[in-house]
Amino acid sequence: MPISITLIGGPTALIEIDGFRLLTDPTFDAPGAYQLPHVKLEKTIGPAVKADAIGPIDAVLLSHDQHADNLDNTGRDYLLNAPRALTTEAGAKRLGGHVEGLAPWATAHLKDDDGNALTITATPARHGPAGIEPLSGDVIGFVVQSSRKDTRAVYISGDTTWFDGVAEVARRFKCGVVLPFAGAAQTRGPFHLTMDTNDTIETARAFPDAMIVPLHTEGWAHFRQSGEDLRKTFDALGFGTRLRLLEPGVPTVVEAP
Repeated sequence: MPISITLIGGPTALIEIDGFRLLTDPTFDAPGAYQLPHVKLEKTIGPAVKADAIGPIDAVLLSHDQHADNLDNTGRDYLLNAPRALTTEAGAKRLGGHVEGLAPWATAHLKDDDGNALTITATPARHGPAGIEPLSGDVIGFVVQSSRKDTRAVYISGDTTWFDGVAEVARRFKCGVVLPFAGAAQTRGPFHLTMDTNDTIETARAFPDAMIVPLHTEGWAHFRQSGEDLRKTFDALGFGTRLRLLEPGVPTVVEAP
């Protein structure tokens, strides 16, 4: 079955799959500056859909909690009031409340009254080059699998670059839709903290049967590459039919190619 994805802005998207509604990294604040311990981040575009217009959801999938471009002030309030919230183990301890922490390859489950279910598997992520972990902290992605046999799995990379952990996700799961967090984010030095065009192409090659639906490509000043950069790259390398760029605020049905 196809899924529907609504881009809210940055890494935030509403994913509707077999009656379940999932929200990735909630960021709902208006444009403005965020001073972190070592860097200032500037948000340039507000959300396409406000938090109170999202409607009921089943769970928030938070890749990490320490950076404002993945969890801002309004997003934090939203997450703490959501029915379920899944994130890293360290993030769950910091956020408290009912937030559930998952180590890579651990699973959580959602069920509805009709017997349908989702299995959500936390996946490895590395928020920059090798050795970045003491600076960036723990990050995870997610694979969402439905109990319905006609629905393909969905992979949400979280803030990561291409590395062996992403390749291992591709070896373990046959996903029909992949949401890479792209944008080639750059803050501290001349290296990327999220996928650039090369990383996204590597991800597309690793998941040869998936539609690639990038998030995290606009809305913040430290994003160095856009959706249009991805379009040009995918077209040049013959992958153009496998790239789906989302229009903010518009629910879009996405099917595997």
